[in-house]
Amino acid sequence: MRKLVFILAFAAVSCSSSKFDKVNGISFVSSREELSQHHIDPVLNIQANYAAIMPFGFIRDMDSPDLVFDSDRQWFGETREGAKQYIQKLHQNGVSVMVKPQIWIRGGEFTGNMTMRTEEDWIKLEASYEKFILLYADLAEETQSDIFCIGTELKAFVNNRPEFWNHLIQKVKKIYNGQLTYAANWDEYAKTPFWKQLDYIGVNAYFPLCEEETPTIETLTEGWQPWKTQLRKLAKEKDRPILFTEFGYRSMDFTGKKPWLVDRNQMDVNLKAQADATQVIFDEFWNENWFAGGFVWKWFMQHDQVGGHGDNRFTPQNKPAESVIRRQYGQLKKSSL
Repeated sequence: MRKLVFILAFAAVSCSSSKFDKVNGISFVSSREELSQHHIDPVLNIQANYAAIMPFGFIRDMDSPDLVFDSDRQWFGETREGAKQYIQKLHQNGVSVMVKPQIWIRGGEFTGNMTMRTEEDWIKLEASYEKFILLYADLAEETQSDIFCIGTELKAFVNNRPEFWNHLIQKVKKIYNGQLTYAANWDEYAKTPFWKQLDYIGVNAYFPLCEEETPTIETLTEGWQPWKTQLRKLAKEKDRPILFTEFGYRSMDFTGKKPWLVDRNQMDVNLKAQADATQVIFDEFWNENWFAGGFVWKWFMQHDQVGGHGDNRFTPQNKPAESVIRRQYGQLKKSSL
């Protein structure tokens, strides 16, 4: 039934220029503790209608095939039990969910470069990753979550083992009946081979836009044009809507230069740059009928303890960018009533 609703909804959106049937989401960061109502109230306050719940699996090294997940050594929200509690609490508040299991490599190494040394190790990794994904596909079905993401930024894994991914998608579909996507990095999505098997073209939208310290609205808009053209073209070719499985900007100088940076640099805080870049992404994409919406990166449970005017990280919480999101999501929510 969920799949049928999606197909009908996409058909309706494709025939109009409506901007109101969008995923207006946040990426909900896992925590040590259970999710309570006071954690959800700020999500409701910005009028978000979706949250990405992200249970984690951990790998020791870039070439290690051993994936550890759903362990009693993990934080509560990183496990199946914790993810289920988060999902149920969000659903009770009318917030839809994308289940998005992810890998963390020790030291924060980029998962897109993860490559095994031997065929034996590839086989071990595949077996472990399949168990990881099917565990959470089962959870997504049990909780009737609307979207399930089969992987995040795994370029080398996808390129080296395409048959594994084809078989994995079919196994997921036997367990889960909702909508499927994959979260491809901004420099990966154009060559991801299995979009026709999924419902959304998922993109982590950290595209480089410009090299200005404090970019203007006009500069940011201009920087988006070549990327937007490519995204539109792929959506048409694959007959699938684009979903920004992650989007967002650091509140720092040069935020449009390398938006993917997660380092602990001491770059000066620039709240205006983050707010303007966030507004431009809404202006450029939320009116497009080939675009499904997206998930802001990232949102922490303890809203009153994070972000703020001295923080140069990704979260928009307690910054001008939060007001930009609230205004946009609130407009869409009111218009869809």
